[in-house]
Amino acid sequence: MKKKVDPVVDEAIETLNMKDGPTRRRLIEGAGLFSATAAASALIAACSSSSSSSATTSATSASASATAAAAGNFPKTPAWQFWFVNHVYANPFFVPTQYGFADAAALLDIPVPKWGGSASTSSVSQMVSFLQAAISAKANGIATTVINATGFTTPVMDAMNAGIPVITYNADGIYNSNGTPNIGTNRLCYVGQALYLSGQQLGERIKSLVTTPGEIVIFIATPGTGNIQPRYDGAASVLKAAGYTVSEIATGASTSVELAAEKAYLLGHKTVKGAFAVDAGSTQFLAQAKAGAGLPSLPAGGFDLTPTTLSAIQAGSLDFTINQNPYLQGFLPVIYLYMFNLSGGLVPPPDTDTGLSFITKSNVGPYLSQPSRFEGSTTAQKIIPLPSGPIQNPIATTST
Repeated sequence: MKKKVDPVVDEAIETLNMKDGPTRRRLIEGAGLFSATAAASALIAACSSSSSSSATTSATSASASATAAAAGNFPKTPAWQFWFVNHVYANPFFVPTQYGFADAAALLDIPVPKWGGSASTSSVSQMVSFLQAAISAKANGIATTVINATGFTTPVMDAMNAGIPVITYNADGIYNSNGTPNIGTNRLCYVGQALYLSGQQLGERIKSLVTTPGEIVIFIATPGTGNIQPRYDGAASVLKAAGYTVSEIATGASTSVELAAEKAYLLGHKTVKGAFAVDAGSTQFLAQAKAGAGLPSLPAGGFDLTPTTLSAIQAGSLDFTINQNPYLQGFLPVIYLYMFNLSGGLVPPPDTDTGLSFITKSNVGPYLSQPSRFEGSTTAQKIIPLPSGPIQNPIATTST
């Protein structure tokens, strides 16, 4: 004859949220724990064991549940393989970009994108060769920098004609002399900074530091390339209109030659009123070049958040740098290509400005005190706590 479990025991089981309640009841019956008194110690033990086990399992399952939650409720997808084509893939600027696409791939449980192109020379032919390899391999999506207006027209069209979605990042063709873009490809969208506008903002910041017109030098790794020439053009448009003389000086695509080029120019032009740069490599060597030329107090600044640049800002050797979020330039293209594939093309990706913010001595601290994958200063995965107090942000002036 089946014995009845005391209602108190039954209620306790339900209260403990035992999803396997019927099985537990059978176990309790089998153990003879029919009364509340007889079951009390067993339930307490079960509760403790359950708490401890759930504390242990919560730690064990937290990662799994966090992964499941982070990946969303998407259906299981094929192992979509994306390819990233780059013009200087060995440059330290693109370390956080690689972390960005690797993190997005892990989030979505797809393979890490393939990475290649031109190692350090901005060679269009090498980039196109890698892009064509992606097409031949039937890539599920391609993200590429486009550093001129004509060299990528055909290969990007070939990929799109083959049914492979293409997104550009970091560089999206060139700009005409009046600041209008000359894109040159039928890519789906661009993910990166508004480059000509960032140059204009550079020019305005230079005017605030060098208040009397004179000669300004702006160093640039590779003149004419679509990722940085628009910045120089934007800055020059602001400065020349205000009466400044602006010199554009090439430093070279490889970081191994940039310092020497900058120092040599400053040694021969000690009357310049400011030294600035439009790319990560040229910016990170400015402080050393100024010191080597005997001009340590010369106003200076540029772009991007390499550790050398951030340390120079904290030391007061550089006045500012401009952040364009290279991590997002890797992370977002993967999300966009994934959604395009997942939706059968019904979710076309939008052009996305990854931002323009000035980093100065007043706000550089968190970037140095919290090494992160987001800036490429550590490989470690971690949560960076928000600083206490109000979030400072000026009133918005645009909705794009």
